[in-house]
Amino acid sequence: MSAGLRLGIDLGGTKIAGIVLDQAGATRAEARVATPRGDYRATLRAVADLVARLEAEAGGSCSVGIGMPGAVSSRTGLVKNANSTWLNARPFRADIADILGRPVRVENDANCLAVSEAVDGAAAGARVVWAIILGTGVGSGIAIEARALSGRDRIAGEWGHNPLPAPTDSERPGPPCYCGRSGCIETWLSGPALAADHARRTGAEATGEAVIAAFRAGDPAARASLAAYRDRLGRSLAHVVNILDPDVIVVGGGLSRVPELLDDLAAAVAPHVFSDAFDTPIRPSLHGDASGVRGAAWLWNGDGSDPLSPQSTGAAA
Repeated sequence: MSAGLRLGIDLGGTKIAGIVLDQAGATRAEARVATPRGDYRATLRAVADLVARLEAEAGGSCSVGIGMPGAVSSRTGLVKNANSTWLNARPFRADIADILGRPVRVENDANCLAVSEAVDGAAAGARVVWAIILGTGVGSGIAIEARALSGRDRIAGEWGHNPLPAPTDSERPGPPCYCGRSGCIETWLSGPALAADHARRTGAEATGEAVIAAFRAGDPAARASLAAYRDRLGRSLAHVVNILDPDVIVVGGGLSRVPELLDDLAAAVAPHVFSDAFDTPIRPSLHGDASGVRGAAWLWNGDGSDPLSPQSTGAAA
């Protein structure tokens, strides 16, 4: 492998993005292609073709890290929990490694966000980073010393499928979630959830973007919907802060680009934190939509070794 070249792939439901970073984190090549939705074999081929294209442009072979929805089961080696459902119950990591002819690291896309922002993003230098995604779905990832924390069952950071903390009577049992439960954090804090809650309050259908535009125009109903959203977000953040106590919280996803949701968000979190003070920085992701693909690249050391292996970390085998 060429010294210091890391290739990252962000395998999304609609697009596959790729990047090559050099040892200093500068971009050497980048590209994206459409995801062959519903076709597992075509998805493998699209990833492999993108890797070949990026390596040709960068001028050398690279380590390959892939961020994807869901996770690879530590028990079976098969994908689980992916909303790109054609990946579920498939040996994706083994298959793509076989096609590429080299080891490949595969990690949850939210964990890749956390790694990216911990390495050279909004949380650079922080030891414990919690990165949340507020978008079409809601999830989160954890990085400790710039390394992804996957967990024993590869579900560390699955924040969106916990119940909304301290629900009021009007919030019980909560909206149904695709996971089969009701009242999951995702059903309250995703972009579509913001729109759905506004519709329940007003009887008027509107997109999340329209609700935010109405808020900015001074509409009282939209202001009430955004206030309720911030209150639920504060409770939901505090629930994890009380367990993880991160050094920095990074916010990614489409709603991270709405400053009114993040301004003084600590005030919504603090009443629910079991501490005499709450001053943890809450910051939008520095790399934005590129964080996932950059984090996938950073899953490997510059020499092509695995940063999570006992040999590279000094941990006991």
